[in-house]
Amino acid sequence: MAPIETPPIPESEDEVFELVEEHDVAFVRLQFTDILGHVKNIAIPARQLDKAFDEGIWFDGSSIEGFVRIQESDMRIEPDPSTFALLPWTLDDDGGPTARLIGDVYYEDGEPFAGDPRTILRNVIDKAHDAGYMVNMGPEPEFFMFKTDDEGRPTTTPSDAGGYFDADPKEVGSPVRRQMNQALDMMGFEIEASHHEVAEGQHEIDFKYADPLTTADRVATFRTVVKVIAQNHGYHATFMPKPIAGINGSGMHVHVSLFDEATGKTAMAAEDDEFGLSKTAYQFMGGVLDHAPAITALANPTVNSYKRLVPGYEAPVYIAWSTQNRSSLVRIPRARGKGTRFELRSPDPSCNPYLAFAAIIAAGLDGLENATYPGEPVRENIYEFTEEKRKQAGIPSLPGSLGKAVQALDEDEVIRDAIGEHTHEKFVTAKKAEWNEYKAQVSPWEINKYLADF
Repeated sequence: MAPIETPPIPESEDEVFELVEEHDVAFVRLQFTDILGHVKNIAIPARQLDKAFDEGIWFDGSSIEGFVRIQESDMRIEPDPSTFALLPWTLDDDGGPTARLIGDVYYEDGEPFAGDPRTILRNVIDKAHDAGYMVNMGPEPEFFMFKTDDEGRPTTTPSDAGGYFDADPKEVGSPVRRQMNQALDMMGFEIEASHHEVAEGQHEIDFKYADPLTTADRVATFRTVVKVIAQNHGYHATFMPKPIAGINGSGMHVHVSLFDEATGKTAMAAEDDEFGLSKTAYQFMGGVLDHAPAITALANPTVNSYKRLVPGYEAPVYIAWSTQNRSSLVRIPRARGKGTRFELRSPDPSCNPYLAFAAIIAAGLDGLENATYPGEPVRENIYEFTEEKRKQAGIPSLPGSLGKAVQALDEDEVIRDAIGEHTHEKFVTAKKAEWNEYKAQVSPWEINKYLADF
């Protein structure tokens, strides 16, 4: 992977063509995501790029999870010039490197596709702009690296025996993380921190916040980069929330901040408040807490997600907020002034970032519209509360399973409206099928627990 200077972010199609020529790009991958958040791409020769910008590239939407039926399958993807990036691991290819462009999906008649996650998020961002706010989001994605077997298949054997912030010889993931950081940097990321996490083989790489659409694009790109670089080193990187029982799972805490559209100043800070928070901050946060059960279906979208969301492993399961207490769903970091923000701690890195971010913003906007108060902060460790004490304090829990989370989404008109009826129907259908499939399984734990006794 030959290091290069990070190309500037192009602002037009002409600038993309200049970069393609400058770097002798051979192929361009047009990238989009399905409703479940899986990255899809269509590779075209660089000489076809002008056609992609002029007409879009057609594909069969009926073959993509949650898109359209067979009789309405013709769809096209139109690339967004600002998302151009060279794929660092292709820079040494003999035939020339490959570039990436993220695109938006359209129906045959030219209308934006209602189930395109990128379009869904853009629509919610527009609603925030209409309300007078700019939103920034910053994620903290965690992942595991596991060894592979002799045939290259992933195992659940950690790649190292390191622990939190370790930097000694047993933490063999450091060189791999460094290459991940270099690749991300070449693709325009500003890496803020990178370290070993609590569990063996677990890592975290944090990158700078941005507007929600840019951040969602980066999360999708991040997962691809991490997997490719790990594979090049003989490891398997996974964003599965809880791959090993009995240890911490992988989360993706999301930091959210609001700015006034007219002045560009933070809309979340107030000097005369005990916690330095404005009325806008309280109400936006109140909306997120109010709609947290439905958000969970999108932010924690797999059966396995709920193996992470259990007490005792630093994952938030209680719908409350605090200024420092990490046992609550929402935490207010110490930074104030323009750095004032809140951290939603429940999302995990298996989520579709476009849909999860859309749900968070829509919930916050609903909180502003209805002046939703988030209640008093919790100053104690909620993990140490008895069930009775939690009830007395009025602290509810997040849904305990994918089935319950999907039910909460079904019943939440605000979040349903944010993602649209098409996406809601397709997403819920897929997730109910996943949940029913899981319920019908017999696990090794059940065999070990019951087979000999009954």
